[in-house]
Amino acid sequence: MDTPYGANSAQVEHWNGMTGRAWVDVQPVLDQMFAPLEDLLLETPAVAAGHRVLDVGCGTGSTTLAVARKVGEHGRCVGMDVSEPMIAAAQARADRAGLPAAFICADAQAYGFEPAGFDVIVSRLGVMFFDNPVRAFENLRHAAREKAALSFIAWRGPEENPFLTTPERASAPLLPDIPARRVGAPGPLAFAEEAVGRRVLQQSGWAEIEIRPVDLACSFLEKDLIHYFTRIGPLGQILQETDERTRAQVIETVRTAFDPYVKGAEVRFTAACWMAGARAPSRSTMPKGKGDA
Repeated sequence: MDTPYGANSAQVEHWNGMTGRAWVDVQPVLDQMFAPLEDLLLETPAVAAGHRVLDVGCGTGSTTLAVARKVGEHGRCVGMDVSEPMIAAAQARADRAGLPAAFICADAQAYGFEPAGFDVIVSRLGVMFFDNPVRAFENLRHAAREKAALSFIAWRGPEENPFLTTPERASAPLLPDIPARRVGAPGPLAFAEEAVGRRVLQQSGWAEIEIRPVDLACSFLEKDLIHYFTRIGPLGQILQETDERTRAQVIETVRTAFDPYVKGAEVRFTAACWMAGARAPSRSTMPKGKGDA
């Protein structure tokens, strides 16, 4: 595995510590939860047999493997993520499935891509973690051939995603120091405002930009709910350092707060996201950016 990192050190440290290991642990739940997002990306016409595809922020590899199945033996799919634990898990999954997907442990913001190496670039909730998103998308444009398609899904705002923030809101009286999710900062809500994503794509030289809201019905098994919220997100991080009595109180309180989403044996919620698409311009009209240096 190749492991060159750029200046995005806070995110690299974050995803190579407790958080990365937690996502590996909860991988089956997250794959089920985000399957509708993955299906939407696979509907992108450019994801077709024989194409070369880059999956940015691939995590444990579910989308990368799905794309590899679609592009077939004459195509190529590469997953990239800064998290060594998740990349190792993704590679193991590919090996077990006998799929020709490749994985790179690196920061897409600074990685030295081969110029014009990909026909398509996709991401399922993986492009919101750059400390310099314009630089990152310039670098991705550098990796794309002329007229290559870019398609990614990112979260909309917290007010439209109450499921996402339920653990923090419910546990705040018991854990006053729980970190808040910050809109616009590197993290899940970096592109919460449509104007931010549009500005980043424009300034990084992408063309034919289209960003539209999508509301996706997601679900997973109720038996996995406590495992999910005690491992993932700000609550999952702070619970690892909480005394057992407080931890038990928090779990009970947060589980009750999720009751509106529990329907029989399932947890169901709506993921309010942006579906963003763009194309790399022709080389003759392409602006020179940092990613081209």
